[in-house]
Amino acid sequence: MKIKKGQQFDVEITDVVFGGRGLVRLDGMAVFVDQAVPGDRVNIRIYKKKKNYAEARVVDLIESSPFRISAPCAYSGFCGGCKWQFLTYDQQLIYKRQHVIESLEHIGLIKDVVVHPTIPSELIFGYRNKMEFSCAERRWLLPEELGRENIDRGFAIGLHVPGTFHKVIDTRECLLQPALGNRLLDDVRAYIRTSGLPVYGLRSHEGFWRFLVLRHSVAYDQWMVNIVTSVEDLNAVQPLADRIIQDHPQVVSVINNITSRKAGVAIGEFERVLAGSQVITDKIGEFEFEISANSFFQTNSRGAAILYNTVKAYAGLTGSETVLDLYSGTGTIPILLSGDCRKAVGIEIIDSAVADAEINCRKNGVTNCTFIRGDIRQCLSRIKQRPDVLIIDPPRAGMHKDVVKQVLDLGVERIVYVSCNPATLARDIGMMGDGYRLIEVQPVDMFPHTYHIEAVAKIVKA
Repeated sequence: MKIKKGQQFDVEITDVVFGGRGLVRLDGMAVFVDQAVPGDRVNIRIYKKKKNYAEARVVDLIESSPFRISAPCAYSGFCGGCKWQFLTYDQQLIYKRQHVIESLEHIGLIKDVVVHPTIPSELIFGYRNKMEFSCAERRWLLPEELGRENIDRGFAIGLHVPGTFHKVIDTRECLLQPALGNRLLDDVRAYIRTSGLPVYGLRSHEGFWRFLVLRHSVAYDQWMVNIVTSVEDLNAVQPLADRIIQDHPQVVSVINNITSRKAGVAIGEFERVLAGSQVITDKIGEFEFEISANSFFQTNSRGAAILYNTVKAYAGLTGSETVLDLYSGTGTIPILLSGDCRKAVGIEIIDSAVADAEINCRKNGVTNCTFIRGDIRQCLSRIKQRPDVLIIDPPRAGMHKDVVKQVLDLGVERIVYVSCNPATLARDIGMMGDGYRLIEVQPVDMFPHTYHIEAVAKIVKA
């Protein structure tokens, strides 16, 4: 049977793959199906055909999987924010653990390792402490809105359709953020609508209003509102800031980031404080962290505490160790481990992150953490004293192969690897196989209703 683009088939989904899509095999070819899970009987249409695989969408749901539920969000299936709301949460956790196991086996060629059941998120809605909403000149219409004459096709402020930069849903409510975030989103939408200033065109690169970024402190229930515009215009944004502060006492910071760059990134070339403080403060465990408009902080504060407690447990510190943390970011891990080790050293390439780390140390009275600015590939070879424990918390791309080689040369007895991508976790540990042995892995769910999964790996010298 020759599979072609545009063909339709009745199939039963047999598996789910990393990326959240269902899997079925037609004549031996893998077909990845959007918005489908094992147990679904569906009619699918092929929309992309490659040499070794095809991609398809569901045309009709013939029979539902026992794991399928009604998604509470009106945008489920259309928004790129989360794709698994139609799947029971218990089953999400099972699939996430399965992704870790399959990555270790197929990519790292590591079998029979202990992968614990996924630790669930304390909240499965309202858990995000940061949301970023894009502005667009015209909103993307939901299927039921197409063809209706009374539909407002004006500007949108919201989340993107998956895989696009210019299709923006006019999001009225996102269930992943606390309720006040949605009221703030509505207030900003209403103000933009009457401001008389144009929304930034994602193709034309002209216009004023670009992004709204909301941050929430879970520990203190405080909010930061960050308005991103293409140019500085205090007369345009100050009345909005004043209104937000007046109407919402929980908002303690309103920032205006300004950027003329064409890239669709909600980070300003410079910023102005419009009201309140330049930062908000949140906590992980006993430690406080100052969060500025553009600084990195784990987006699930409650989940971060679970994640880092797992790191601490796997590190097995007694108080006498020197800990080296690669990709240390704003210093979260060194600070959280500071009370259980003699000394912690972090290496981080981004200057602003190192500056935040040093501020966070001073804020918490931590004196045994130091940070090295620079590329790990150049800095790691300059470490004179071999640490007792190595923490590796890389970006999604994992470690550069040169870093893996230097880690092997360093010969640390214990390694704790914190991963946000099972594929690169498996690849990196596989490359370390000659010198190290993987003991166990603990998946931690930080992002309910998405396929993303954090995992902490305990690794020892072979």
